[in-house]
Amino acid sequence: MEYVKVNDTEVPALGFGTWQLKGEECVEGVKTALDLGYRHIDTAQAYENEDKVGKGIAQSDVNREDIFLTTKVWRDRLNEKDLKDSVEESLEKLQTDYVDLLLIHWPFEEMDLEAVLDEMNELVDEGNVRNIGVSNFTTDQIEEAQELSEAHLMTDQVEYHPFLDQSAVHGKCVENEMMLTAYSPLARGNVIGNETLKEIGDAHGKSEVQVALRWLIQQENIAAIPKATSEEHIEANLDVFDFELTDEEMGKINELKGRDRKVDPDFAPNWD
Repeated sequence: MEYVKVNDTEVPALGFGTWQLKGEECVEGVKTALDLGYRHIDTAQAYENEDKVGKGIAQSDVNREDIFLTTKVWRDRLNEKDLKDSVEESLEKLQTDYVDLLLIHWPFEEMDLEAVLDEMNELVDEGNVRNIGVSNFTTDQIEEAQELSEAHLMTDQVEYHPFLDQSAVHGKCVENEMMLTAYSPLARGNVIGNETLKEIGDAHGKSEVQVALRWLIQQENIAAIPKATSEEHIEANLDVFDFELTDEEMGKINELKGRDRKVDPDFAPNWD
């Protein structure tokens, strides 16, 4: 396993994403991932599976302190009145006393960002949260959040894959000594069948999926959190630490970058 070091914390560069995983499939997915060697698990209040993630962790043989666990606060709880109570509910569902990382899930104009960050910083002081960060923030929003927060933000979790140019956000994260956490790193499966990724994969005995993940984590301060359901795919996604892409191969993949955004709800910020 490789790691990204932020806030004096080593975060596993490859994590297990649980978006859209429900019920026993989620429990088994988390348990399987941990049994196979994952130590970074990502969930959110809005995924409505925190209880299943907690159950999967509890059923594994991995000690809680060896797991980097992330959850996110949904928009309707991002206020002084509800935020702390919502995190307590998350901790109960996850069967843990703390999360390693707590994120603002989506920015929105009505949110009092300073007040929300103050509440999150208090949770850090109280020991319920180890690190705080944001998700789906633009470069300007990252800058504003860093200026308002007493604690150093650990990450901006955003969609990032070979077909979506996130150079600006990545650059802002590096500039601010933050990590970029890449969700939907496989472009909802669209990396499969791409000729460039296949050609590079063939040279290394790897799949297009493994090449896409390697491309991400080989960049500075980036972690990726692919989701998978079958044990075969969960294991294959982890098998990306025994090869490196050349500068030329990295460049070829960079040329694929465009504006192919897979996650763009009507409440998303203005990405430009």
